[in-house]
Amino acid sequence: MSSLLDRTITALRAEHDTLSGLVRTLTDDQLATTSGAAEWTVAQALSHLGSGAEIGLAPIARAAGETVAAEDNQTIWARWDASAPRAQAEGFLEHNGRWLEKIEALTPEQLSSTVDLGFLPEPVPLLTALGMRLNEVANHSWDVRVAFDPAAGVAAGSAEVLVDLMGGPVGFMLGFLAKPAELANPVSVAVPGGGLVIDDAVTLVEGLESPSATFNGPAEAFVRLINGRLKAPYDKGVTVEGAITLDDLRRVFPGF
Repeated sequence: MSSLLDRTITALRAEHDTLSGLVRTLTDDQLATTSGAAEWTVAQALSHLGSGAEIGLAPIARAAGETVAAEDNQTIWARWDASAPRAQAEGFLEHNGRWLEKIEALTPEQLSSTVDLGFLPEPVPLLTALGMRLNEVANHSWDVRVAFDPAAGVAAGSAEVLVDLMGGPVGFMLGFLAKPAELANPVSVAVPGGGLVIDDAVTLVEGLESPSATFNGPAEAFVRLINGRLKAPYDKGVTVEGAITLDDLRRVFPGF
């Protein structure tokens, strides 16, 4: 069985190939379409992913023992923000592809190293960094694809990996994504691949013996829920039974 690290890299490659295939077909008018992230156009969503890849390349290269001179983040963001929509789309193709190729070229020893991302208190295992990136890519890929296909979901393969990651090395992200104080009482929710415990904090566990509620929907819908993307009209067929409602959970996970 492949390791979680291998599965994460495979999911990142699949996300890139799928999104790149779509991006290469988009017209200028389509790039200006509002994405699933209502405050961004499709081009701006791609710009966010592309600038993130450009910024993220330097820490990976340093983990591989390379000397890297990189621009500061503010300069990189400003350059991307000032780019035309077509340049933003093409920049995504270039920089996300380059970032992924760097990951795929790492040796087993390098893959076991830690990475200083610059915005966390300390360096983290590479798996943690890649898991965070997969969550970002999978959800923003959905933002782009749903603009042209209202029935689109987060890629099933990515969703399954993300459930495992959220129950393990990137579980701390739930502390940033969730607002447990939105609920008056603690609850436990059966979800695809595990159980969600909401009390003073939010934790994804392997399973629950007696959940107080059940999330009825696929793993991809659960991933969109915790990232604030399970909203009408993109929530068809998803229900919650038990002590809380789907709207309650949406308040806990308002999105980013």
